[in-house]
Amino acid sequence: MKVIAKKNNIFGWVRNLPDKRVEAILEGDDKYVNQVIEWARIGPANSHVDGIEVSNEEFKNEFSTFEVLY
Repeated sequence: MKVIAKKNNIFGWVRNLPDKRVEAILEGDDKYVNQVIEWARIGPANSHVDGIEVSNEEFKNEFSTFEVLY
């Protein structure tokens, strides 16, 4: 997701959760955030995506990079 986020000028973070879900915070232009979400519906090679839950929140402009958290 990091490469796709950077290509779309998206900031925030992504991390794997212990229950095998993935959580991400995405900030940027709505059009490009939606492109990253659409990419996540398929996921990277060798992944299995059961579904996506999206929660829209007020833009806070709190990130200047996109990071993978561990």
